Parts: sequence; structure tokens; C-alpha cells
Amino acid sequence: MSFLSGLFSADMAIDLGTANTLVYVKGRGVILNEPSVVAYHVKDGRKQVLAVGEDAKLMLGRTPGSIEAIRPMREGVIADFDVAEEMIKHFIRKVHRRTTFSKPKIIVCVPHGATPVEKRAIRQSVLSAGARRAGLIAEPIAAAIGAGMPITDPTGSMVVDIGGGTTEVAVLSLGDIVYARSVRVGGDRMDEAIINYLRRQQNLLIGESTAERIKTSIGTARMPDDGRGASMQIRGRDLLNGVPKETEVSQAQVAEALAEPVMTICEAVMTALEATPPDLAADIVDRGVMLTGGGALLGELDLALREQTGLAISVADESLNCVALGTGKALEYEKQLRHVIDYES
Repeated sequence: MSFLSGLFSADMAIDLGTANTLVYVKGRGVILNEPSVVAYHVKDGRKQVLAVGEDAKLMLGRTPGSIEAIRPMREGVIADFDVAEEMIKHFIRKVHRRTTFSKPKIIVCVPHGATPVEKRAIRQSVLSAGARRAGLIAEPIAAAIGAGMPITDPTGSMVVDIGGGTTEVAVLSLGDIVYARSVRVGGDRMDEAIINYLRRQQNLLIGESTAERIKTSIGTARMPDDGRGASMQIRGRDLLNGVPKETEVSQAQVAEALAEPVMTICEAVMTALEATPPDLAADIVDRGVMLTGGGALLGELDLALREQTGLAISVADESLNCVALGTGKALEYEKQLRHVIDYES
């Protein structure tokens, strides 16, 4: 029967991210990219899912008491099991418009630092969302494949994947991980840093979505040359007299706010370089470091890292989609990459 259902189903690769979930369908590429947010209505203690993805993201921080909008993924792993399962089901249904009895084979990527319990939670929720088999692939490997790095060669490649919840730094050689380290600093931590900075410096309280907007539009990892840089208008609540007000924030302020998370990422890269065997380290000096993930789009981050490490640092082409593309490639070329995908029944 599993052979039959294999004929009809479109196998998928899912990048279950803290911020966005991407679905890659075999032979069709990445066809779904939505925020990992679920909004549900609580009625008599039961949860009814109202919206998933884009629609739910608009509700974040703006819900009445009866509706909750939450992000079931925290720091790369599942924080709310049932809601995550609903979300995966929804995304699979959205993509998989075939007959009901065909069950797809699904590969999901997990952060390298995930514990066996967290891995089992991800595998369980994918299986109960209707997968025939669920394979797991380590996120740094998927990111490196997606960025087009020659991971199967006997040379060292270093990839830094900055996601919403975690930053994975890994040195890869011969198709597997030589050294990897997962720090729980990512896009979310940057948003928090901006919120805390504005609260301390300007007595202004802003929400997560505003912080994210500041980060994406004028976020930068190093001080602008003129000491001020571009600026933008933001609105929030004044903590002194409690009324909403509008103020402007400059790039220099954002750079100051983001100094700490950026420093943590730099430190993770340095630690990884220290722990790398000398021959592989030589390859990395030769070939440089690849930045992937949404955090790689932060302005001047490559320059800040270059100043810290002295290595050549390049940002992957489609850095947001790297992990999904890599997981998808692992699905397409399963024979060659079977040692990196782990199918525990």
C-alpha cells in the first residue's frame, strides 16, 4: 500500500521556522511561504482555529480576549504541540490538493541543537498531520545545500544560518557536520533588543511588529559612517504619561540596540573557528563563510562579521529560502544524501 500511495502523492520538504514556514513540493519548488502564526478562538475551553499564516500574523498583538494569536514555534522547536500540528496540517492541505488516501513523504529540518524529545515532537506532529514517513535533516546541512555549497567534497565549508529563533553555525565536510553550534539568538532576539532599547532610551513602548518593521527597513549591524544614518517615524506608547505618540528613530540608535545580538552571533562564529580542525580551518580561510537565513539580510552584517573574523563573508542568493531549497534538494537527491536524512519510524 505504501508503494501505491507513493505513486499518487507529492512528497514535500518543510522548513518549520520560528518566523516563517516554507513548503517545497517535489518537482515544483518552494510553493508556500507563510508566517508560522496560528490564531484560534477559545470557546468552552476548546480551541477552534480561525486563521493560519498571513491572516493570523496581522492579528498578532491586536487580538480581543476571546481570540489568541500565537507562534507555536519558539527558538526553532515546537513550543505548543497541538497548535503546531494544526498549523502543519493546514499547510499540507493548502499544498496537497489531491485525493485523500495518498499520503506524502515529508522531510522536515530541525535545528542542530534540538534534543531527542524536541525531535520526536516534530516527527510526531508531522506524522499525525498525515505524512507517510517523516524524515529529519539537520538545519545547517539543509542551509548549506540550499546555498549551493559543495558539501559532499572533502573540503571544509562554513555556514551561518540566522533564523528567527536560532543561529546555527556549522562546519561541514564530506556531507556531514564536523562541528556545529546552535545559539538561541535570531531575528526575534533582535526585535526584543530594539523594544528594550527604545523603552530604556526614549521611554517608548512599541509592539513586536513595529520592532520588526524597524529592523527590516533601517536595521544595521554597524554604526553608520555619519553617526546618524537614515531614520524613520515610529509610533508607540509613551511610558511617562501613557498616551500614544510618534517619534523618530535613527539608524545609529538601531545599531546600538542590535549590538548585543550581533556580538553573540560573532562570538558563535569565533568559537566554531576555534574548534575546527586546522586543515578544515585552512579551507574556510580560502573559501570564506556563507550567511543564510532571514537574519543574513540585516544591513552590513557581513561587514560587521568580516571586521570581527577577518574572513571573506558572503550572503547566499536566496537567503530566506535556503533551508527550504536545501531540504527540497535532499528530497530530490535522496539516494546521494541518505546519510543526512534520518527516518526513525
